[in-house]
Amino acid sequence: MDVGKCCLTCYPTGVLRERAKVIEKIGDEIGALAERMIEIMIENKGIGLAGPQAGVGLRIFVVSVDGSAENAKVYINPEIITSGAIEAIEEGCLSLPGIYANIRRYQQCSVTATDLEGNEFSEDGEGLLARAFQHEYDHLEGTLIKDRFSRVQMIGARKRLREMESRE
Repeated sequence: MDVGKCCLTCYPTGVLRERAKVIEKIGDEIGALAERMIEIMIENKGIGLAGPQAGVGLRIFVVSVDGSAENAKVYINPEIITSGAIEAIEEGCLSLPGIYANIRRYQQCSVTATDLEGNEFSEDGEGLLARAFQHEYDHLEGTLIKDRFSRVQMIGARKRLREMESRE
């Protein structure tokens, strides 16, 4: 893996549709990948980024709800448990630029993951943080926000999606 070549990957690139692979060994290469992912997230004014969005089919994501590098946190091989009520809030995705829709997600969730030192940790999130966890976890499963669109939302996004598909 050449971390220097990692960049924002947009739909319809294949890696976005595949289930990401478990990270077996956490070392310098994964540390460099996490650092690059944070850079990509900040450069593109996001609050989260998953491995597939950086062109790497590995189970890793970074989240910073305020969009800052200093508050970015790395989640390796995360597992997620959702809870609470479901609400629909407008959501976008760095890998689907210019497309926004109300996406139904749980208001709360818990993530259990491994950090860059190999330590397992758990974190509870609600509101925007819970939404970011669920969104990035979807990427690890090969799911995009467009897969969660209603029929009407899909019709509304059809033109933009076709434009993106024609660039592939």
